[in-house]
Amino acid sequence: MKSNIGLGAMGMSGIYGPSDRAESIATIHAAVDAGVTLIDTGDFYGMGHNELLIRDALRPGDRDKVKLSVKFGALRGPDNAWGGMDTRPAAIRNFLGYTLVRLGVDHIDVYRPARLDPAVPVEETIGALSDLVKEGYIREIGLSEVGSDVIRRAHAVHPIADLQIEYSLLSRGVEDDVLPTLRDLGIGMTAYGVLSRGLLSGHWRADRAMAPGDFRAHGPRFAPGNVRHNLDLVEALRKVADARGVTVAQLAIGWVAAQGADIVPLVGARTRERLAEALTPVELTAGDLAAIEAAVPADSALGSRYPEPMMAHLGSR
Repeated sequence: MKSNIGLGAMGMSGIYGPSDRAESIATIHAAVDAGVTLIDTGDFYGMGHNELLIRDALRPGDRDKVKLSVKFGALRGPDNAWGGMDTRPAAIRNFLGYTLVRLGVDHIDVYRPARLDPAVPVEETIGALSDLVKEGYIREIGLSEVGSDVIRRAHAVHPIADLQIEYSLLSRGVEDDVLPTLRDLGIGMTAYGVLSRGLLSGHWRADRAMAPGDFRAHGPRFAPGNVRHNLDLVEALRKVADARGVTVAQLAIGWVAAQGADIVPLVGARTRERLAEALTPVELTAGDLAAIEAAVPADSALGSRYPEPMMAHLGSR
């Protein structure tokens, strides 16, 4: 049975602190066995660790069952510091060459720049990706975290398969302009952050100690003054979930899925237990959706979804 939810593998490579390799691989196996047909990664997740993990996890026959979505272009140093973006045509071919080897495949299903490179016109980037489609190294071109103008400019050069962007009950900026643009052009959306990096999981506590390397320690929504307010929203959502007999996470994922058949929620499950919870289908009625909206109104979260210096590189607040 095909699942309408994708697996985001980023959390398996240290971004939220240490992870268990054996459990990560078992979770990927469980996702494929459950009918998940999209696995999302980035060549900079764990400095290539994530791609190597996926390669080791895919069993004989699994490659033909899943689409591999890969983000590229983000520059990082040996100290894990971020160094901007590079989407020059020569750099793209270099990134892709390494990715194909690390994943152990001969093509990538959806290849996308992780962010807009301010030094390279998007038309030049998409033109280079279009050449790679013609050469058979990638099947489709995607975008990530860009606004409507860039989407239209890119789509005029080569058809864009989908936009990957954050979308959740706590992050609804795409609804104003980006989502209508996608629908006008017939482009799908891959929604990441559907649980707002754990805030909407139903398991987060305001006093939770974060592991070394967990980037949420720098997230404005997890700052001491903001996190308690945001968790109050979660508790309001929990009342709706309890009335439906589902978990907070299932309700939050179900809400994103209910926003349109052209939206594929990405879940960043790192364990089989969390994956099973995320994959449990929840059919929401109009009454459910109204109750969810009342519990977590648009723009009710405190804190931006990234630190402000990073927000400047995003296509939607």
